[in-house]
Amino acid sequence: MAMADLRFSATERDGVYRAIFERRDVRSQFLPGPVPPEVLARLLQAAHHAPSVGFMQPWDFIVIESREVREQIKAQYARENERAAARFSGEQAERYRRLKLEGILDSPLNLCITCDRSRGGPHVLGRNTVLEADLFSACLAVQNLWLAARAEGVGVGWVSILEPVELARVLGLPDTVVPVAYLCLGYVSAFLPQPELALAGWRQRLPLQELVHADVWGQPLPPGPLAQALDAATQGIPSGGKHEQNIKVRPVPGSACA
Repeated sequence: MAMADLRFSATERDGVYRAIFERRDVRSQFLPGPVPPEVLARLLQAAHHAPSVGFMQPWDFIVIESREVREQIKAQYARENERAAARFSGEQAERYRRLKLEGILDSPLNLCITCDRSRGGPHVLGRNTVLEADLFSACLAVQNLWLAARAEGVGVGWVSILEPVELARVLGLPDTVVPVAYLCLGYVSAFLPQPELALAGWRQRLPLQELVHADVWGQPLPPGPLAQALDAATQGIPSGGKHEQNIKVRPVPGSACA
Protein backbone atom coordinates (compact mmCIF):
# COMPACT_ATOMS: atom_id res chain seq x y z
CA MET A 1 0.00 0.00 0.00
CA ALA A 2 1.36 3.39 -0.97
CA MET A 3 2.32 5.73 1.84
CA ALA A 4 -0.05 8.70 2.21
CA ASP A 5 1.47 12.12 1.56
CA LEU A 6 0.74 13.96 4.80
CA ARG A 7 2.88 16.98 4.04
CA PHE A 8 1.49 20.49 3.91
CA SER A 9 1.59 22.23 0.57
CA ALA A 10 4.78 24.17 -0.18
CA THR A 11 3.01 27.46 0.56
CA GLU A 12 1.71 26.16 3.89
CA ARG A 13 5.14 24.85 4.86
CA ASP A 14 6.71 28.18 4.01
CA GLY A 15 4.24 29.86 6.35
CA VAL A 16 5.19 27.57 9.23
CA TYR A 17 8.92 28.08 8.73
CA ARG A 18 8.48 31.81 8.27
CA ALA A 19 6.70 32.07 11.63
CA ILE A 20 9.54 30.13 13.28
CA PHE A 21 12.32 32.18 11.72
CA GLU A 22 10.66 35.58 12.06
CA ARG A 23 9.36 35.16 15.61
CA ARG A 24 10.94 37.74 17.88
CA ASP A 25 11.07 38.52 21.59
CA VAL A 26 9.57 42.02 21.37
CA ARG A 27 10.48 44.72 23.87
CA SER A 28 10.66 48.06 22.08
CA GLN A 29 8.32 48.08 19.10
CA PHE A 30 4.86 47.88 20.67
CA LEU A 31 2.03 50.06 19.37
CA PRO A 32 -0.78 51.23 21.69
CA GLY A 33 -3.67 49.82 19.66
CA PRO A 34 -5.57 46.90 21.24
CA VAL A 35 -5.43 43.29 20.14
CA PRO A 36 -8.96 42.47 18.91
CA PRO A 37 -10.80 39.89 21.04
CA GLU A 38 -11.18 37.49 18.13
CA VAL A 39 -7.41 37.56 17.49
CA LEU A 40 -6.60 36.99 21.17
CA ALA A 41 -9.11 34.14 21.22
CA ARG A 42 -7.32 32.47 18.30
CA LEU A 43 -3.97 32.83 20.06
CA LEU A 44 -5.32 31.29 23.25
CA GLN A 45 -6.91 28.48 21.26
CA ALA A 46 -3.55 27.79 19.61
CA ALA A 47 -1.85 27.71 23.01
CA HIS A 48 -4.51 25.37 24.37
CA HIS A 49 -3.76 22.90 21.56
CA ALA A 50 -0.17 22.37 22.68
CA PRO A 51 0.88 18.81 23.56
CA SER A 52 1.04 17.99 27.26
CA VAL A 53 2.26 15.09 29.35
CA GLY A 54 -0.58 12.64 30.03
CA PHE A 55 -2.88 15.09 28.21
CA MET A 56 -2.68 16.98 31.49
CA GLN A 57 -3.26 20.44 29.94
CA PRO A 58 -1.74 22.11 33.01
CA TRP A 59 -1.96 25.67 31.68
CA ASP A 60 -4.21 28.58 32.57
CA PHE A 61 -4.14 32.02 30.98
CA ILE A 62 -4.40 35.24 32.98
CA VAL A 63 -5.25 38.15 30.66
CA ILE A 64 -3.93 41.32 32.30
CA GLU A 65 -5.15 44.70 31.10
CA SER A 66 -5.33 46.47 34.47
CA ARG A 67 -2.85 49.34 34.66
CA GLU A 68 -2.64 48.92 38.43
CA VAL A 69 -1.67 45.25 38.20
CA ARG A 70 0.85 45.94 35.45
CA GLU A 71 2.44 48.75 37.46
CA GLN A 72 2.95 46.31 40.34
CA ILE A 73 4.62 43.87 37.95
CA LYS A 74 6.75 46.67 36.47
CA ALA A 75 7.94 47.70 39.94
CA GLN A 76 8.86 44.10 40.68
CA TYR A 77 10.72 43.90 37.36
CA ALA A 78 12.67 47.08 38.18
CA ARG A 79 13.88 45.61 41.48
CA GLU A 80 14.87 42.27 39.94
CA ASN A 81 16.51 43.90 36.94
CA GLU A 82 18.68 46.02 39.22
CA ARG A 83 19.77 42.86 41.03
CA ALA A 84 20.52 41.19 37.69
CA ALA A 85 22.55 44.18 36.48
CA ALA A 86 24.76 43.95 39.57
CA ARG A 87 25.95 40.53 38.41
CA PHE A 88 27.83 42.08 35.49
CA SER A 89 30.81 44.39 35.52
CA GLY A 90 32.67 46.76 33.26
CA GLU A 91 31.57 47.16 29.66
CA GLN A 92 29.18 44.23 29.94
CA ALA A 93 27.37 45.93 32.84
CA GLU A 94 27.06 49.15 30.83
CA ARG A 95 25.73 47.21 27.85
CA TYR A 96 23.24 45.38 30.05
CA ARG A 97 21.85 48.62 31.46
CA ARG A 98 21.29 49.93 27.95
CA LEU A 99 19.12 46.96 27.02
CA LYS A 100 15.35 47.27 27.15
CA LEU A 101 14.16 43.91 28.45
CA GLU A 102 10.41 44.37 28.90
CA GLY A 103 7.32 46.06 27.51
CA ILE A 104 5.01 45.68 30.50
CA LEU A 105 3.45 49.13 30.24
CA ASP A 106 4.28 49.77 26.59
CA SER A 107 2.19 46.84 25.35
CA PRO A 108 -1.62 47.04 25.48
CA LEU A 109 -1.93 43.60 27.01
CA ASN A 110 -0.04 41.30 29.35
CA LEU A 111 -0.62 37.56 29.65
CA CYS A 112 0.61 35.13 32.28
CA ILE A 113 0.66 31.45 31.37
CA THR A 114 0.68 29.27 34.46
CA CYS A 115 1.07 25.59 35.30
CA ASP A 116 -1.29 23.83 37.70
CA ARG A 117 0.96 21.08 39.03
CA SER A 118 -1.96 19.29 40.69
CA ARG A 119 -4.09 18.98 37.57
CA GLY A 120 -4.70 15.37 36.63
CA GLY A 121 -4.25 14.09 40.17
CA PRO A 122 -1.18 12.78 42.02
CA HIS A 123 -0.19 10.28 39.31
CA VAL A 124 -0.08 11.74 35.81
CA LEU A 125 0.61 9.39 32.93
CA GLY A 126 4.16 9.99 31.69
CA ARG A 127 5.26 12.20 34.61
CA ASN A 128 6.44 9.44 36.92
CA THR A 129 10.13 9.90 36.12
CA VAL A 130 10.44 13.46 34.83
CA LEU A 131 8.40 15.45 37.32
CA GLU A 132 9.02 18.70 35.44
CA ALA A 133 7.22 17.42 32.33
CA ASP A 134 4.16 19.50 33.24
CA LEU A 135 6.29 22.65 33.21
CA PHE A 136 7.72 21.65 29.84
CA SER A 137 4.16 21.19 28.59
CA ALA A 138 3.25 24.73 29.65
CA CYS A 139 6.28 26.01 27.73
CA LEU A 140 4.94 24.30 24.62
CA ALA A 141 1.73 26.28 25.06
CA VAL A 142 3.86 29.44 25.15
CA GLN A 143 5.56 28.50 21.89
CA ASN A 144 2.26 27.67 20.20
CA LEU A 145 0.90 31.08 21.16
CA TRP A 146 4.11 32.82 20.07
CA LEU A 147 4.15 31.31 16.59
CA ALA A 148 0.43 31.94 16.10
CA ALA A 149 0.97 35.53 17.23
CA ARG A 150 3.68 36.04 14.60
CA ALA A 151 1.30 34.75 11.92
CA GLU A 152 -1.30 37.27 13.19
CA GLY A 153 1.20 40.15 13.16
CA VAL A 154 1.16 40.36 16.97
CA GLY A 155 4.39 40.82 18.87
CA VAL A 156 5.18 38.87 22.05
CA GLY A 157 7.82 39.57 24.68
CA TRP A 158 8.67 37.17 27.52
CA VAL A 159 9.61 38.95 30.77
CA SER A 160 11.74 36.46 32.68
CA ILE A 161 13.26 38.96 35.13
CA LEU A 162 10.52 38.49 37.73
CA GLU A 163 10.53 36.68 41.07
CA PRO A 164 8.04 33.78 40.74
CA VAL A 165 6.78 33.79 44.33
CA GLU A 166 6.15 37.53 44.29
CA LEU A 167 4.53 37.31 40.85
CA ALA A 168 2.25 34.55 42.11
CA ARG A 169 1.27 36.73 45.07
CA VAL A 170 0.38 39.72 42.88
CA LEU A 171 -1.71 37.54 40.57
CA GLY A 172 -3.38 35.65 43.42
CA LEU A 173 -2.29 32.20 42.24
CA PRO A 174 -3.29 29.13 44.29
CA ASP A 175 -0.49 27.22 46.00
CA THR A 176 -0.48 24.46 43.37
CA VAL A 177 -0.22 26.91 40.46
CA VAL A 178 3.11 28.41 39.38
CA PRO A 179 3.75 31.18 36.83
CA VAL A 180 5.64 29.90 33.80
CA ALA A 181 5.68 32.82 31.37
CA TYR A 182 4.82 36.49 31.80
CA LEU A 183 4.22 37.83 28.30
CA CYS A 184 3.67 41.25 26.77
CA LEU A 185 1.41 41.26 23.69
CA GLY A 186 0.51 43.83 21.09
CA TYR A 187 0.81 44.93 17.50
CA VAL A 188 4.24 46.31 16.65
CA SER A 189 5.77 48.89 14.33
CA ALA A 190 8.09 46.22 12.91
CA PHE A 191 9.57 42.79 13.54
CA LEU A 192 13.34 43.14 13.73
CA PRO A 193 15.41 41.31 11.09
CA GLN A 194 17.37 39.52 13.83
CA PRO A 195 16.85 38.88 17.55
CA GLU A 196 17.26 42.13 19.49
CA LEU A 197 20.08 40.78 21.66
CA ALA A 198 21.98 39.77 18.53
CA LEU A 199 21.54 43.24 17.04
CA ALA A 200 22.72 44.75 20.34
CA GLY A 201 25.85 42.61 20.27
CA TRP A 202 25.00 40.69 23.44
CA ARG A 203 25.15 37.22 21.88
CA GLN A 204 24.95 35.71 18.40
CA ARG A 205 23.22 32.56 17.20
CA LEU A 206 25.44 29.51 17.61
CA PRO A 207 26.30 27.46 14.51
CA LEU A 208 23.85 24.57 14.28
CA GLN A 209 26.58 22.20 13.08
CA GLU A 210 28.34 22.56 16.45
CA LEU A 211 25.20 21.53 18.34
CA VAL A 212 24.40 18.26 16.55
CA HIS A 213 26.12 15.12 17.87
CA ALA A 214 26.30 11.59 16.48
CA ASP A 215 25.11 8.77 18.79
CA VAL A 216 26.79 10.15 21.94
CA TRP A 217 27.72 13.58 23.29
CA GLY A 218 30.75 15.21 21.68
CA GLN A 219 30.97 12.95 18.66
CA PRO A 220 30.58 15.01 15.48
CA LEU A 221 28.46 13.93 12.58
CA PRO A 222 30.44 12.02 9.96
CA PRO A 223 30.65 13.52 6.49
CA GLY A 224 27.54 12.57 4.61
CA PRO A 225 24.02 13.59 3.63
CA LEU A 226 22.94 14.98 7.03
CA ALA A 227 26.10 17.05 7.49
CA GLN A 228 25.66 18.42 3.98
CA ALA A 229 21.98 19.16 4.61
CA LEU A 230 22.83 21.05 7.81
CA ASP A 231 25.34 23.16 5.91
CA ALA A 232 22.67 23.94 3.33
CA ALA A 233 20.06 24.68 6.00
CA THR A 234 22.20 27.41 7.53
CA GLN A 235 21.95 29.27 4.23
CA GLY A 236 18.14 29.33 4.34
CA ILE A 237 15.03 27.60 5.65
CA PRO A 238 14.76 24.13 4.06
CA SER A 239 11.27 24.90 2.75
CA GLY A 240 12.64 27.64 0.55
CA GLY A 241 11.85 30.56 2.86
CA LYS A 242 14.21 33.34 3.80
CA HIS A 243 16.98 33.11 6.34
CA GLU A 244 16.40 35.47 9.25
CA GLN A 245 19.45 37.53 8.30
CA ASN A 246 17.76 38.36 4.99
CA ILE A 247 14.27 39.05 6.32
CA LYS A 248 13.07 42.54 5.58
CA VAL A 249 11.44 44.51 8.37
CA ARG A 250 7.69 44.44 7.71
CA PRO A 251 5.67 47.22 9.39
CA VAL A 252 2.22 46.20 10.54
CA PRO A 253 -0.50 47.84 8.41
CA GLY A 254 -1.90 50.88 10.18
CA SER A 255 -5.48 49.63 9.87
CA ALA A 256 -4.69 46.68 12.14
CA CYS A 257 -3.26 48.85 14.88
CA ALA A 258 -5.65 51.79 15.07
